[in-house]
Amino acid sequence: QVQLVESGGGLVQPGGSTRLSCTTSGTTFSRDFVAWYRQAPGKQRELVAGITPGGATSYAEFVKGRATISKDNAENAVYLEMNNLKPEDTALYYCTARLVYWGQGTQVTVSS
Repeated sequence: QVQLVESGGGLVQPGGSTRLSCTTSGTTFSRDFVAWYRQAPGKQRELVAGITPGGATSYAEFVKGRATISKDNAENAVYLEMNNLKPEDTALYYCTARLVYWGQGTQVTVSS
Protein backbone atom coordinates (compact mmCIF):
# COMPACT_ATOMS: atom_id res chain seq x y z
CA GLN A 1 0.00 0.00 0.00
CA VAL A 2 1.39 3.36 -1.04
CA GLN A 3 1.14 6.25 1.40
CA LEU A 4 2.30 9.81 1.00
CA VAL A 5 2.57 12.13 3.97
CA GLU A 6 3.03 15.88 3.68
CA SER A 7 4.39 18.09 6.43
CA GLY A 8 5.46 21.69 6.89
CA GLY A 9 3.39 24.70 6.02
CA GLY A 10 1.31 26.47 8.61
CA LEU A 11 0.81 30.19 9.04
CA VAL A 12 3.33 32.35 7.21
CA GLN A 13 3.51 36.11 6.91
CA PRO A 14 3.42 37.69 3.46
CA GLY A 15 6.92 37.77 2.07
CA GLY A 16 7.93 34.82 4.21
CA SER A 17 9.12 31.35 3.30
CA THR A 18 8.09 27.80 3.94
CA ARG A 19 9.39 24.33 3.22
CA LEU A 20 7.04 21.46 2.61
CA SER A 21 8.11 17.85 2.86
CA CYS A 22 6.61 14.74 1.34
CA THR A 23 7.64 11.29 2.47
CA THR A 24 6.35 7.96 1.32
CA SER A 25 6.06 4.31 2.08
CA GLY A 26 5.25 1.73 -0.54
CA THR A 27 6.87 3.48 -3.48
CA THR A 28 10.26 4.88 -4.42
CA PHE A 29 10.52 8.52 -5.38
CA SER A 30 13.73 7.91 -7.30
CA ARG A 31 11.63 6.08 -9.89
CA ASP A 32 8.50 8.23 -9.78
CA PHE A 33 7.38 11.52 -11.20
CA VAL A 34 6.49 13.48 -8.06
CA ALA A 35 4.61 16.75 -7.98
CA TRP A 36 3.09 19.28 -5.66
CA TYR A 37 -0.43 20.51 -6.30
CA ARG A 38 -2.49 22.98 -4.36
CA GLN A 39 -6.15 23.72 -3.92
CA ALA A 40 -7.59 26.90 -2.51
CA PRO A 41 -11.18 27.07 -1.25
CA GLY A 42 -13.61 27.29 -4.14
CA LYS A 43 -10.88 26.68 -6.72
CA GLN A 44 -9.68 23.72 -8.71
CA ARG A 45 -6.58 21.82 -7.77
CA GLU A 46 -3.59 23.14 -9.70
CA LEU A 47 -0.05 22.03 -10.35
CA VAL A 48 2.65 23.91 -8.47
CA ALA A 49 5.83 22.03 -9.36
CA GLY A 50 7.02 18.62 -10.49
CA ILE A 51 10.22 16.63 -10.57
CA THR A 52 11.03 13.65 -12.79
CA PRO A 53 13.00 10.55 -11.78
CA GLY A 54 15.99 12.10 -13.51
CA GLY A 55 15.67 15.30 -11.53
CA ALA A 56 14.23 17.59 -14.19
CA THR A 57 11.93 20.16 -12.65
CA SER A 58 8.99 22.20 -13.85
CA TYR A 59 7.03 24.99 -12.26
CA ALA A 60 3.75 26.76 -12.68
CA GLU A 61 4.10 30.32 -13.86
CA PHE A 62 2.71 31.68 -10.62
CA VAL A 63 5.61 30.25 -8.58
CA LYS A 64 8.49 30.55 -11.03
CA GLY A 65 11.39 32.23 -9.32
CA ARG A 66 9.76 31.73 -5.90
CA ALA A 67 9.75 27.96 -5.53
CA THR A 68 12.22 25.11 -5.63
CA ILE A 69 11.27 21.46 -5.79
CA SER A 70 13.93 18.96 -4.82
CA LYS A 71 14.25 15.38 -3.70
CA ASP A 72 16.43 13.26 -1.52
CA ASN A 73 16.50 9.72 -2.89
CA ALA A 74 18.25 8.37 0.19
CA GLU A 75 15.46 9.72 2.39
CA ASN A 76 12.77 8.92 -0.20
CA ALA A 77 11.48 12.44 0.23
CA VAL A 78 10.51 15.38 -1.95
CA TYR A 79 10.54 18.97 -0.82
CA LEU A 80 8.96 22.20 -1.95
CA GLU A 81 10.51 25.42 -0.76
CA MET A 82 8.61 28.61 -1.47
CA ASN A 83 9.76 32.15 -0.88
CA ASN A 84 8.17 35.57 -1.05
CA LEU A 85 4.83 34.05 -0.19
CA LYS A 86 1.67 35.94 -1.06
CA PRO A 87 -1.83 35.68 0.40
CA GLU A 88 -2.95 34.06 -2.86
CA ASP A 89 -0.57 31.18 -2.11
CA THR A 90 -2.91 30.16 0.69
CA ALA A 91 -4.09 26.65 -0.09
CA LEU A 92 -3.96 23.01 0.84
CA TYR A 93 -0.80 21.62 -0.71
CA TYR A 94 -0.75 18.01 -1.89
CA CYS A 95 2.07 15.71 -2.88
CA THR A 96 1.46 13.13 -5.60
CA ALA A 97 3.49 10.28 -7.02
CA ARG A 98 2.74 9.46 -10.66
CA LEU A 99 -0.51 11.42 -10.31
CA VAL A 100 -1.87 8.16 -8.96
CA TYR A 101 -1.03 8.31 -5.29
CA TRP A 102 -1.89 11.38 -3.25
CA GLY A 103 -1.27 12.54 0.26
CA GLN A 104 -3.81 14.18 2.52
CA GLY A 105 -2.33 17.62 2.09
CA THR A 106 -0.76 20.24 4.32
CA GLN A 107 -2.23 23.69 4.82
CA VAL A 108 -0.28 26.82 3.97
CA THR A 109 -1.87 30.06 5.09
CA VAL A 110 -0.24 33.33 4.15
CA SER A 111 -1.55 36.13 6.30
CA SER A 112 -0.37 38.93 8.52
